[in-house]
Amino acid sequence: MTDTPKTMPYGEGQISYHEKGEGEVLFMLHGSGPGVTAWMNFGGNIPVFAEHYRCIAPDLPGYGGSSPVAGDPVGGAVEAVLHMMDQLGIESAYIVGNSYGAMVGGRFAANYPDRIKKLVTIGGIGVPLFSGFPYEGIARLSEFVENPTREMIVYWLRSMVYNPEMLTEELIESRLSVAQEPGAKETNARMYSRQVLDMIAAGMSGPDAVQGFAYLPKIQAPTLMTWGRDDRVNPLDIAMLPLRLIPNVELHVFSKCGHWAMIEQKAAFEQVVLGFLAR
Repeated sequence: MTDTPKTMPYGEGQISYHEKGEGEVLFMLHGSGPGVTAWMNFGGNIPVFAEHYRCIAPDLPGYGGSSPVAGDPVGGAVEAVLHMMDQLGIESAYIVGNSYGAMVGGRFAANYPDRIKKLVTIGGIGVPLFSGFPYEGIARLSEFVENPTREMIVYWLRSMVYNPEMLTEELIESRLSVAQEPGAKETNARMYSRQVLDMIAAGMSGPDAVQGFAYLPKIQAPTLMTWGRDDRVNPLDIAMLPLRLIPNVELHVFSKCGHWAMIEQKAAFEQVVLGFLAR
């Protein structure tokens, strides 16, 4: 399998996506940040999951080859996934979401419970109980948005992983190249500018803070949350509230693992998730 994607029209633009395998459908939703695409997040996992499922890994709006959409990025991505399912004739699917993709998957599950079979998250979903916001990885990401240099993207990437030896020159250069594209710059600025993070922090402690996680009990699909014990982008305490509020949920924590469980603990992650999906 190559990393050459397919495309479909969406609004005035398009959605770019990778597809491989047969059978029940598994959507694989990537995270956010400089240089991210579906292939960057899940390219190593797709061949394994495609032995069991029809895997569809889209570039969410504003990332990779997919056109940006106006308004709320998470809401726009939820509607993009629904659009893809409708256009491809998919009644319901499994969803695996990483970080931002976990937020999109969680919102999708809450809004469209009849269209999802099971949900798997990799970090992303939840509310901080003890950690201050912005978390280290989010702060480093914001610094890159304001000063998009190679030095800043390296600082951000170091916060993503437990083992810094994963950060090869090839990975750094490919991330930097994609992050410099105008669409990617616009999307990252909308989500991670200092002003946006200040607004999020204020909302977490304001009178309407509960609205930020009111959707969690609406997630009726069986849910597996996976987490890196050493995640500095979404600290582990974020998982505690959804672990209580989602009706049918479980949590698996990988040791010696940062924010990219599907990459840093690849074999263990694939084994755990495939077992959960097939159960």
